[in-house]
Amino acid sequence: MVTATFRFYEELNDFLAPERRRSEFSVPCARAATTKHMIEALGVPHTEVELILVNGESTGFDHLLQDGDRVAIYPRFEALDITPLLRVREWPLRVTRFVADAHLGGLAHLLRMAGFDTLYRNDFHDSEIADIAVRDGRIVLTRDRELLKLRSITHGCYVHALKPAQQFQEIVARLDLARSVRPFKLCMECNAPLHPVDKARVLERLPPSVQANYERFTTCDVCGRVFWEGSHWKKMRALLAESLRKGD
Repeated sequence: MVTATFRFYEELNDFLAPERRRSEFSVPCARAATTKHMIEALGVPHTEVELILVNGESTGFDHLLQDGDRVAIYPRFEALDITPLLRVREWPLRVTRFVADAHLGGLAHLLRMAGFDTLYRNDFHDSEIADIAVRDGRIVLTRDRELLKLRSITHGCYVHALKPAQQFQEIVARLDLARSVRPFKLCMECNAPLHPVDKARVLERLPPSVQANYERFTTCDVCGRVFWEGSHWKKMRALLAESLRKGD
């Protein structure tokens, strides 16, 4: 039997049993156990891990644990550039795109509002989400830690907050998205691009008060919805500005 000592840092402790948080602890491991196997056996999805040090040296998820190993596991570093040390992922994602699980519809709408390509359906199965993430190079967003433990998923975020606005703030801060926001470029329902449209082409679909008070419109070619800068638009812009201020 192999015994290794583990220490998890910062928010990774939220996934651990209370008696193991913010302290070193030793656990028995299978003889052929890897760092990934043990990290996830202890409750932490591998997508939450950014750096693993075994006996002070950076390793990957496939490192075979030896008796007496001391393992330190870190989440994403906000202020320190650790790029030269990273061993846990082969490549970054070139484009920030998401796929959200069935419980994160509100977050998906806010990310679309901010201009981030976000796939969402309330009937997605875990296997579908994993397939989409691999096929399209998308970051999985979920509150299901078991989903993030699927081996095929390389990039994902466990969402800690419960309400959509706070979830949005959390993701913006964690992935440093503030500079990439392009609001009101995607349909919040379809995730399709919005296009400017001449008022005359949509006039019959507008309420009388909108016909009288607004001149600029955009439309979604998929669902046909028409958008204008009314009170709902202003409320969304205020929510977006507040979320970005808190997430920055």
